[in-house]
Amino acid sequence: MALQVKINKKFSGFQLNVEFETDGGCMGILGASGCGKSMTLKCVAGIEKPDEGRIVLNGKVLFDSEKKINLPPRERHVGYLFQNYALFPTMTVEENLGIVIPGKTKNKHSLVEDMLRRFQLTGLEKRIPSQLSGGQQQRVALARMLLCAPEVILLDEPFSALDGFLKDALQTDMLAFIREFGKDVLMVSHSRDEIYKFCDHMVVIAEGKSLLNGSTRDIFKKPEKMEAAKLTGCKNISAIERISDFELYAKDWKIKLRTEKKIEDSIGYVGIRAHNLIPADQPGENVMKIRLWEVTDMPFERQILFQNAEEESLSRILMVQDKKECIPLFIQFPKKEILLLS
Repeated sequence: MALQVKINKKFSGFQLNVEFETDGGCMGILGASGCGKSMTLKCVAGIEKPDEGRIVLNGKVLFDSEKKINLPPRERHVGYLFQNYALFPTMTVEENLGIVIPGKTKNKHSLVEDMLRRFQLTGLEKRIPSQLSGGQQQRVALARMLLCAPEVILLDEPFSALDGFLKDALQTDMLAFIREFGKDVLMVSHSRDEIYKFCDHMVVIAEGKSLLNGSTRDIFKKPEKMEAAKLTGCKNISAIERISDFELYAKDWKIKLRTEKKIEDSIGYVGIRAHNLIPADQPGENVMKIRLWEVTDMPFERQILFQNAEEESLSRILMVQDKKECIPLFIQFPKKEILLLS
């Protein structure tokens, strides 16, 4: 079973039009800020109502505009982890957990105790959210979700408010949690690294529309569309002029490039990732003599920004290399690493 989403919602100056289906495990939604990622989660959870479309979870229809079905959030069995965790600020940890257990359940106390142990919150039960660290607040929010026995969990930028060291630690915990949960997880992020780390499958959203949907590894390797290439971290993209089936002219870089794959008529751009450029000793096929613009040493790598030395060009190209390597005079664009983009 899976989560199936096909929705359309209009706003002033913006339209959300997305379609995807989960395939077990964790699925990511990648997109820039304001593209409609969080709104998509709110529509799935029942917080927002689409204008039209259909949402089905494990065979149960949550929303169907044609059949006038729109289940309220409490009947959808969806767990939602908000960016700010949405804990009740005046309630203690144990009260935040206990409030989601319906009625006067006899074993409410034992259920709360079990979650406190499971999420390493024992000893914090009398504290209120403002007395907890960001990581502790996140664990309380996850524990509260599980007490609701959700069929799917929605994670809305779960690490956006955390610093680097804490983020790394919580990402390890989150990976373990997702594996243990064993049901579908839908994760929204503008971070390509988070999507790549957590999600087997992904959908790319740009300006409210779903561009690509498929295997995360496949989309990163072959993004197909210019916008998807940008979102997955490709820094070097140029408009092209098609010369032949296997040769193009990169207008922004002022260089002719031979390609491994046929250049279809729909292709309008070429891209290459910064770490796929390689040094060269002399001129040759797909080789550019470079003029340095800027060299930046990072803790574990060197970033080289350069231009074509033999052609007047304002566009700069980024290359990433090991700090131990020498800065080359020539750069090669390997055929197999060239991205053809529509």
